[in-house]
Amino acid sequence: MSRVTLKHITKTFPGVTALDDVSFEIQDGEFFVLLGPTGAGKTTTLRIIAGLEKQDEGSVEFDGEPVDDLAPPDRDVAFVFQQYSLYPTMTVYDNLAFPLRSPLRKLPEDEIRRRVEETAEKLRISHLLQRKTARLSGGEMQRVSIGRAIVREPRIFLMDEPLSNLDAKLREALRVELQHLQRTQGSTTLFVTHDQIEALTMADRIGVLNEGRLIQVGTPEDIYDRPATTFVAQLVGTPRINLVEGMPENGSIHARNSDLHLPLPGNLRLPSRFLLGVRPEDVIISPDGQFSGQVLLTEPLGVETVVHIGTGQERLLSLVPGIAEWQIGENIRFDISHDRLHCFGLDGSRIQA
Repeated sequence: MSRVTLKHITKTFPGVTALDDVSFEIQDGEFFVLLGPTGAGKTTTLRIIAGLEKQDEGSVEFDGEPVDDLAPPDRDVAFVFQQYSLYPTMTVYDNLAFPLRSPLRKLPEDEIRRRVEETAEKLRISHLLQRKTARLSGGEMQRVSIGRAIVREPRIFLMDEPLSNLDAKLREALRVELQHLQRTQGSTTLFVTHDQIEALTMADRIGVLNEGRLIQVGTPEDIYDRPATTFVAQLVGTPRINLVEGMPENGSIHARNSDLHLPLPGNLRLPSRFLLGVRPEDVIISPDGQFSGQVLLTEPLGVETVVHIGTGQERLLSLVPGIAEWQIGENIRFDISHDRLHCFGLDGSRIQA
């Protein structure tokens, strides 16, 4: 496997800048996730690494060596697409064997068979090897598509939202399988998604892209607990983070349009106006809570419930375990975890101590 480095990558298309001075490094054997909304530049990044697009500026390196002048076949990367990209008239076996039968590889048939059978066993599709891919379910086809990448033993796996066309249950199952495969094989993987759950559960590190710019790179814990901007804070976390306008007042924080007064976190020097972020799990409903509010709405999700609380002119979301019994209009009390507050400037950037 390889270490992949992007240095100051810029790519423009007519009327749009797809990537704007993007730099990051994927370590050998790392599972790196690019997270961002549609149009952020995620797929363009994959295509530039694979050599399917040519950047306008910057360079791509594998293990410290530039690969900008190498054609896609010579870069030895495997691309798993959102669409399955299988040959419907071929069997699963022949689809898996196809990349190994390239004249560039010149592998003997017994070696091809060994790799195909090992890959099929890892993905639990051994019983499908003689079936035509046109007769497979969506989940089975995506397993075969992933298998076509694995069987090659490439320098890097590039995965472009490979789970997005699957139903929720199958998506969860394949997410676990992909994690297990990556961990056991130690493969360098760049996985693209707009799904923050996939990013948080699968990644060693996450890079957040928006409108062609890399906003933050960090572990899932960094991205969730120390978001660099309000964009990152709102992108990651379900339900969404509470953001209210705040102002410092007598050594504490006053949330405007409400009766919330909170201790000043750490040694922060706050401007006269800023944005205060509170995760819903840090809004704790309690009979002895410091603050009061009114239930505006409840959203039962089975294992937990989202409670919408009106306090002054603000609406806060609280995440509580189980099925909540509160009724709309009921008065409740709540606390806020003082040590888990997030403060952002009005420009959206995080205020650091």
